Amino acid sequence: MNSSILFRLLVVPTCLAASAASGVEFQKLTLTEEFVAEGADFADFNHDGHNDICAGPYYWLGPDFKERREFNQPAAEPYNAAKSYSDYFLTYTYDFNGDGWADILVYSWPGKEAAWYENPQNKEGHWTKHVALAIADNESPMVGDITGDGKPELICQSSGDSTKKVDGQVGYAEMDWSNPTAPATFHGVTPLTPENNEKYFRYTHGYGFGDVNGDGRPDLLVKDAWFEQPAEPTADGFWKEHKVDFAPTEDKGGAQMLVYDVNGDGRNDVITSHYAHGFGLSWSEQNADGSFTRHPLMGSTEKDSPHGVKFSQIHALALADVNGDGVMDFVTGKRRWAHGPFKDEEPNAAPVLYWFELKRGESGAVDYVPHRIDDNSGVGVEVTPGDINGDGKVDVAVSNKKGVFVFLQK
Repeated sequence: MNSSILFRLLVVPTCLAASAASGVEFQKLTLTEEFVAEGADFADFNHDGHNDICAGPYYWLGPDFKERREFNQPAAEPYNAAKSYSDYFLTYTYDFNGDGWADILVYSWPGKEAAWYENPQNKEGHWTKHVALAIADNESPMVGDITGDGKPELICQSSGDSTKKVDGQVGYAEMDWSNPTAPATFHGVTPLTPENNEKYFRYTHGYGFGDVNGDGRPDLLVKDAWFEQPAEPTADGFWKEHKVDFAPTEDKGGAQMLVYDVNGDGRNDVITSHYAHGFGLSWSEQNADGSFTRHPLMGSTEKDSPHGVKFSQIHALALADVNGDGVMDFVTGKRRWAHGPFKDEEPNAAPVLYWFELKRGESGAVDYVPHRIDDNSGVGVEVTPGDINGDGKVDVAVSNKKGVFVFLQK
């Protein structure tokens, strides 16, 4: 089906009540109830001054998101939310070729390719695909500037690329900005060992990046360690490993790992879920000696939460200053039917979406207050907060097995 064929979809607005304590209120827009992707992002693709939403092979034109267009050929058969997965696990937007038009990057499937689709500048037809990395591993890859050049890298693990065998490595893929349509170069920062090949395989859970030790250079994180970026490249390219249990050792890792100075003491801390298909959420406080103390936020029962909130399948996290008070909160929720309706913990519980408000008290005291945004959407393997409608407030976009949704902050 050609992308010039436009679809008029029902966009259902729903007003959601705000938490009385937060003063934050959202309006829910349902773009589709089809399962098309596990992640969404936004950008002004057609240069009309309004951000659009992309998820799966489609994008919806803002500001009302009623008109849907294709940027890629949809699958021959619609994805079955109860039995199958999508070829669009995570989606990001960036102007990769520097022509002034936002493109779309898709992590298609753990262990498969990451590719970006070139915006044709309002010309008809599907967008040209450029494979950036032949094999992008981990279920929580990201896009961000880890080299300090002001441009994004593909933050992912890899078990191979188009030119050489790379077994089970933590690392990142760097674009050639003089030739952005060429394959990116994967930089592995861990040794090639049978142990790593087993540990950092395609379906590994939990990955992050950020300046852990305050030296001005972003580091890489996994659930049980962080890898220190050196001031100068080492002869073997490997980074020093610092062992830290950011999640209990028995858990298998969660979603995106967030690096932020939670308590305002000048040292960056780490926020992470423990098991993307089970329970557990915490923030790990960095102590003066570089060790970490884990503070639980949620567990498998309401009693495990300081605020009596519990949900499973925490497969996506993102930082955002939701209420505009100058400190970063985070957005998360329950992934809908990660492995269908009969597997994992509480697969048929309400797919909730939450933001956790950071409140700092005296003497470094921290309270994360959960506020429910919705109970019939949840997250995928990605959740995207940001100012979608240009009013200066943080909104949220999600795509998962319930559909594609936008939450506009009132």
